[in-house]
Amino acid sequence: MNAAAILQAQRAFFASGATRGLEFRLEQLRKLKRGLIKHEAALMAALRADLNKPDLEAYASEIGVTLAEVNTAIRSLRGWARPKPVMPHITQLPNSAWVMAEPLGVALIIGPWNYPVVLILAPLIAAISAGNCAVIKPSELAPATSQALADLLADTFEPQFVAVAQGGADVAGELLNLRWDKIFYTGGERVGKIVALAAAKNLTPVTLELGGKSPCVVDASADVDMAARRIVWGKFWNAGQTCIAPDYVLAQKSIAPALIEAMKKQIAQFYPTFPPGGDGLAKIVNDAHVARLRGYLADGVVACGGQTDPARRFIAPTLLTQVPPDSPVMTDEIFGPILPVLEYDTLAEAMAFVNARPKPLAFYIFSRDSAAQKAALEGCSFGGGCVNDTIVHFAQTNLPFGGVGSSGMGNYHGKYGFDAFSNFKGVLKKGFLSSDYLVRYPPHTSLKQKLAKLFLR
Repeated sequence: MNAAAILQAQRAFFASGATRGLEFRLEQLRKLKRGLIKHEAALMAALRADLNKPDLEAYASEIGVTLAEVNTAIRSLRGWARPKPVMPHITQLPNSAWVMAEPLGVALIIGPWNYPVVLILAPLIAAISAGNCAVIKPSELAPATSQALADLLADTFEPQFVAVAQGGADVAGELLNLRWDKIFYTGGERVGKIVALAAAKNLTPVTLELGGKSPCVVDASADVDMAARRIVWGKFWNAGQTCIAPDYVLAQKSIAPALIEAMKKQIAQFYPTFPPGGDGLAKIVNDAHVARLRGYLADGVVACGGQTDPARRFIAPTLLTQVPPDSPVMTDEIFGPILPVLEYDTLAEAMAFVNARPKPLAFYIFSRDSAAQKAALEGCSFGGGCVNDTIVHFAQTNLPFGGVGSSGMGNYHGKYGFDAFSNFKGVLKKGFLSSDYLVRYPPHTSLKQKLAKLFLR
């Protein structure tokens, strides 16, 4: 792969102005939608090969969410791109003023392995909507999906508009050594820092979608059975390999035993056999992650699950109790099917526990008490989240998705994605026949100073 040559070709295509027209952008989005439908079976097979994703999970969280994203862009792009008028200051009347969006140029999009379709294509949809060219770098840890994406995009676009760079860390390093107009990275905090440093060398704007430990607070007023069902579903979807999965549960002491029992029942209902059958459970991405996750099982008392099948890379959905707050399972991002459950007395105690740790990507509160909901949402800084549910906020294309602090910077989805790949220019227009305020011109007299204070206060 000659990354510099790809970048040069895309810069030339962008400079031609071809990507700026709305009709061009809309047609590319429609082509991507058609290509996604055409290659659906190949993508589903690749997701099965890389992660053993059950068909429903693969379609709903990869293909379906991507289709929703592209449909939103097709439907809304004209409105997003329309110049937005603003009211000029009184000192500038009569005139007109507006904000106009322009594409940044050529973008680099680096994706992860856990949702290797949507977390590449959703940023790409945003980049195309805003009028950019793009080079994408899929994760080498999901090789079948990386190839399926390369086939889809090669079948859909010319490489001077959208190109795919496959490979490992050496390819990523080669790409990051080049000057881009935008870098969009989804992955872990460690590599996120490397990406940010590379971007800083050229003052390239960057969006970092990282991760962290997303807490799930359940208070005594919650519907315990419903909370258990939704927590278990959100946590063990994709075998817990989800950046916004509940990473640990904080349960109020009075309902903690009932919640644990309800979650055990839901796990038995959702995942009745281990090792799983056909559509039961996704597998862990590689042997290193299996070994890491197995190590966490010693950090508490296994209340449910705990079985492992290293050869096939399966770990049973597991609940841990009596977990020390400073144990590895509570300091590392778990990214697997292990859920620690801790207890608290008061909401203030739970929020202090959350706020003593890095800002999470997601936050969940289960409660019937509107005052508790408000206190929790206002008392914690986080990227996004839900009240009385888990992970479904990701699928809302009209909500921003992103992190804060160590869980990321910037956001996307829908209009927010368009904004992430755009530069917004403020323009003020005057006519030659409009009156001129002589107070601004020299000589600067005391009378002009008084008039300036009058108008500018």
